[in-house]
Amino acid sequence: MDISILFWLLSASLLYLAGTSIILIRNRFELTELPYDTAENFNSKKISVCIPARNEEHNIGSLLKTVLDQKYDNFEVHVLDDQSTDRTPDILQEFKSTHPQRLFIHNGKNKPDDWFGKPWACQQLSEEASGELLLFIDADTKLESGALSRINNSFQYYGLDMLTVWPRQILGTFWENTVLPLIYFALLTILPSIYVYRKPRWMPAFIYYHLRKNFAAANGQCVAFTKNAYRQIDGHRSVKQQVVEDVELAKNIKREGLTLRMFTGMNTISCRMYRSEKEMFEGLRKNFLAGFSNSLPLFITAAILHIIVFILPFFTLIWQIVQYNPPVFFLSIASIALIFIQRLVISTWFNWNPLYVFTHPLGVIWFQRLGIIKIVDKITGKTALWKGRSV
Repeated sequence: MDISILFWLLSASLLYLAGTSIILIRNRFELTELPYDTAENFNSKKISVCIPARNEEHNIGSLLKTVLDQKYDNFEVHVLDDQSTDRTPDILQEFKSTHPQRLFIHNGKNKPDDWFGKPWACQQLSEEASGELLLFIDADTKLESGALSRINNSFQYYGLDMLTVWPRQILGTFWENTVLPLIYFALLTILPSIYVYRKPRWMPAFIYYHLRKNFAAANGQCVAFTKNAYRQIDGHRSVKQQVVEDVELAKNIKREGLTLRMFTGMNTISCRMYRSEKEMFEGLRKNFLAGFSNSLPLFITAAILHIIVFILPFFTLIWQIVQYNPPVFFLSIASIALIFIQRLVISTWFNWNPLYVFTHPLGVIWFQRLGIIKIVDKITGKTALWKGRSV
């Protein structure tokens, strides 16, 4: 490749990384934990904890222990057994026998053809819940004992209609440590989190009015709404055919002019998403393209950008061993340094093993492989399977 082309590609990579570094620094200060205690005494609003569960025998017991042990009195727990074929129903009945007034178990109805599984399960739960606040959490999460109190306070302190929490991700295997941090990396280096909560001060109001739904992000592992806001956006019915239903719910909230804020959950909620590379691949396969609005041009453009920014500098640095060129060498080193610094900031922030900072290009290549398969899926019309259902 022509040296001049490499120079400009690497220059663009460095410029991109400089810009995303600024966003990351902002997020480090502005994306905060749920508040512990505030100076104000807030009412303890009734919280309905809603948990969809399909074949969750390895997770549901651990979660329910943490939910039922909350240091908060005004709450109820609704679990939907979504036609599980493992021991999930038995485990639920064991907890029901010891918490009959707090825990309510519901048998999932047959899924309509025009609904995806999770929105359908959550919609059923919402119809059973009686709380002023509706908290939806995944079955593979765990709550700290003060989580519900902090969620209640957050709604009232910030005047929220919806909140979402990015849990502390528990990473076990090599591939979990290599791949999953890139999800947080993408969020924290692209979107200034404070703009999810408020209008950018530099943006004219009339422009923001038309663009506000684009300043939306959410993590479906933990989302909560006031009941009024949830009804106003027509709940999960409004996203019944969305694979990435959490982000679409956030967009609906923003579209209605309601207030949303994101938090980190380092001291509030944790999650172990996957336990093997195969499970992780299939789990991310179901929603990877949907995260780009199912647009192949946008998807392919993002892939090319990631190759230029996150893979090219490593190849050009190796190439410098054979053919040394000072500008190319400097740009490669500078880009790689910024990548590693960004990853180190995030790893320190979320208590992940910092050694996996150095597997960043391998993680990007893993996602490139997944992307190629998703393109083939899109072209051939093949659907992914998740927990026995087509997605």
